[in-house]
Amino acid sequence: MKPLSFVFIRWGIGISMFGHGLVRLPKLNTFSAGMVDNFSESFIPDLMVLPFGFVLPFLEFLLGLMLLLGWKTRLAGIMGGILMLILMLGTSMIENWSSLPSQMIHLLFFILVYEFHHKNTLALDNISPKK
Repeated sequence: MKPLSFVFIRWGIGISMFGHGLVRLPKLNTFSAGMVDNFSESFIPDLMVLPFGFVLPFLEFLLGLMLLLGWKTRLAGIMGGILMLILMLGTSMIENWSSLPSQMIHLLFFILVYEFHHKNTLALDNISPKK
């Protein structure tokens, strides 16, 4: 993979995650309450869903920012992959099958970020501290 191709992959998933978090943060209470409603028929207790609903937008925003800046890119790939697996499990628990393809695509992008992080360019990761 060419370094510029990797930047486009990193920025693509970064914009998606950053945007998900950015639009949800101002309506955090509404978003979290909506998640509780969505999971009301599942076996996952509200005591788990509600805190996750409050944390998720911050995670999305942070992951997006990390990827856009190219900061701790390998870690962002790992964290993003784990987050997608958790979201996919939740999506399966509420039988929201139409959301799974999008989450699987996001997972693939995080795998690419992790797998090719050594090709990173235009990134804070590449700035060496002065000695």
